[in-house]
Amino acid sequence: MPTPSTPDPAATPTAPDPVAAGTPAVAVRVAALILQGRELCLIRRHKPGRGEQFSVPGGLVHHGETTAQALGRELLEELGLDVAELPEPPLLRHVQDQLTTRPGSDGLFHRLHLVHAVRVPLTVRQDIAAAELDADDVAEVVWVDVLRAAGLHLYPAVGPALATLNQPSTADGTVLLELMTDWTYAWR
Repeated sequence: MPTPSTPDPAATPTAPDPVAAGTPAVAVRVAALILQGRELCLIRRHKPGRGEQFSVPGGLVHHGETTAQALGRELLEELGLDVAELPEPPLLRHVQDQLTTRPGSDGLFHRLHLVHAVRVPLTVRQDIAAAELDADDVAEVVWVDVLRAAGLHLYPAVGPALATLNQPSTADGTVLLELMTDWTYAWR
């Protein structure tokens, strides 16, 4: 018999498993538009035969993590950046749904990107890694003017939203960005 401090498992409602219920689970990726002055921190990868791809630093939310914990972990793992030491916390700016096919994979690739703005002082920028710390490949960390970055091949495809980075978060009201599909995004 359960004690007052031990809940009765039969009496505790549980949420249905979305996968078992036939609803596909969607991987959530947190990302950070790291800004210092007018420059944006990106990860540049050279894709043989496909060109360059610039990624916004970030990664997948792990089971049991909050999005804030995941963003902090990813930035520390990739760049050596400790968000707890920043003068201002990351601010959620954009959400982008991705539903694409991926070269070499069957079926649809589905991600939900939660894109945050992170402002860093020059002293912090100087301590950010010059190469992605946890990459299996060679991935260079680069700083690019925000307006130039808007025209690059970015993952996720946040280029059109970069013009509003130096404006207050509610300046244009855009939170949900255009859906990433095979028509709007090409893998490199």
